[in-house]
Amino acid sequence: MKLKILIEPNSVLRQKAEKIDPKDISGKKIQRIIKDMAETLENAESGAGLAAPQIGISLRLCVLAKNYSSDKKNPTVLINPEIKPSSLLKKWDYEGCLSVPNICGQVKRWKKIKIEALNEKGEILKFRASDFLARLIQHEVDHLDGILFIDKAKNIKKE
Repeated sequence: MKLKILIEPNSVLRQKAEKIDPKDISGKKIQRIIKDMAETLENAESGAGLAAPQIGISLRLCVLAKNYSSDKKNPTVLINPEIKPSSLLKKWDYEGCLSVPNICGQVKRWKKIKIEALNEKGEILKFRASDFLARLIQHEVDHLDGILFIDKAKNIKKE
């Protein structure tokens, strides 16, 4: 089911999301949220990722569009993601957000990161990401911490 994406200002977007208990991942509730988030992201006009707070659910869960998934057929699901920089390099680049429509701005992000998370089956995922994928994951993890890109951006402009 396609869900409504919350628009700033909204208090849920500013909350630190709750961790998901790994034993709950296989349950109907979490599986339904994942399915609905994937469908919502696929039907969004733009957007490469979606975090649960953006649909009003304060849980540490995000979905990356299948274009950015390793298998290109299914979206990548990150549950309770933890990220660490894997290089000293940071880069400024423009970002936008489904929860802050028609606005973009430059944000400085790590160029390369390491990610550890659980997938939709509760399996441990460990991988490295660089460039756009690293930026996308950092953007979504910021959502899980109640941070929007506009909090970090410079050169903000209307699209």
